[in-house]
Amino acid sequence: MNKIEAQASAPDFWSDQEAAQKLLQDRSRLEKKIERHEYFESQVADAEVLFEFAEEDEHSINELHSLIKQLEHDLSQAETEMLLAGDNDRLNAICTIHPGAGGTESQDWAEMLLRMYLKWAEQREGFRTEVLEYQPGEEAGLKSVTFRVEGEYAYGLLAAEAGVHRLVRISPFDQAARRHTSFASLFVYPEIDENIEVEINDKDLRVDTYRATGAGGQHINTTDSAVRITHIPTGIVVSCQNQRSQHQNRAVAMQVLRSRLYELELEKRRAETAELEANKADISFGSQIRSYVLAPYQLVKDTRTKLERGNVEAVLGGDIDDFIKAYLLDRKATFGVLNGNNYNTNRREATRNPSTR
Repeated sequence: MNKIEAQASAPDFWSDQEAAQKLLQDRSRLEKKIERHEYFESQVADAEVLFEFAEEDEHSINELHSLIKQLEHDLSQAETEMLLAGDNDRLNAICTIHPGAGGTESQDWAEMLLRMYLKWAEQREGFRTEVLEYQPGEEAGLKSVTFRVEGEYAYGLLAAEAGVHRLVRISPFDQAARRHTSFASLFVYPEIDENIEVEINDKDLRVDTYRATGAGGQHINTTDSAVRITHIPTGIVVSCQNQRSQHQNRAVAMQVLRSRLYELELEKRRAETAELEANKADISFGSQIRSYVLAPYQLVKDTRTKLERGNVEAVLGGDIDDFIKAYLLDRKATFGVLNGNNYNTNRREATRNPSTR
């Protein structure tokens, strides 16, 4: 830490902007690690004191139990973050959910998945979410949604959730109360920062405006402020409708497009090294990464790690950290931490010109 501080205090520190920014980021990360270490030391010391009083004080026993539970939770989060070593893992995440075949059933399931991830982010300290684009279903649920998750390691954590999710339940839309199987997919992209250059030519873009269909203020609902951008060479389509002006919606949509193009180039590199996981298979039977069964019994089972949980309500309420950690541990055992993430290396090189693909 002293070495970093000495470098940051040098007179020519800002002569190399890129190196200076990287050093400041390294300092911030190191400071957070020191703060976390000091936090654990303090909490363990408090636990030792409470343990001494626990034999004679019932209040101390209850406080000790509460402290241990919190420590276990914080320690589990710290262990999970240690499994994230990719260059992009610390970035914010841009997520898209699409329902599979099945009409209203799958659209409602896509809405349930959206709530699950929003609640998960809400429960994590320092995280915040923003819905960028929302297309409601005809009867219930949604046809598509794009949302941003901001927070330390948001992308690294949510990338473990990318794939097809399967729901089995008694349909609330079936008058005969039959059991239905529904599918929805989650796609996750790193929100790239301004230091990563992605070349996008204006001639490759088709920009359309339309009237927002979701909830919003009077201005949003009565003007064609929503923006849809199509990247013609790749066929990628991004939209944004929740900002107050067309200019703001276009800016956000362009940021999403840059992230999508960046991820597209990374996928090419993963495929070249045979490390592209089958996260984007058909949204149907046999392609799911996880099954959520509500009838005839209740069970959530991850098909990749075989981890099971019986409390489906808690999982759908955002309690998915165990599944994320299990996947990251499994990936580490298979590839090693660095090998499992080496598709993130050399970010500037990976984005020389993705539009030429």
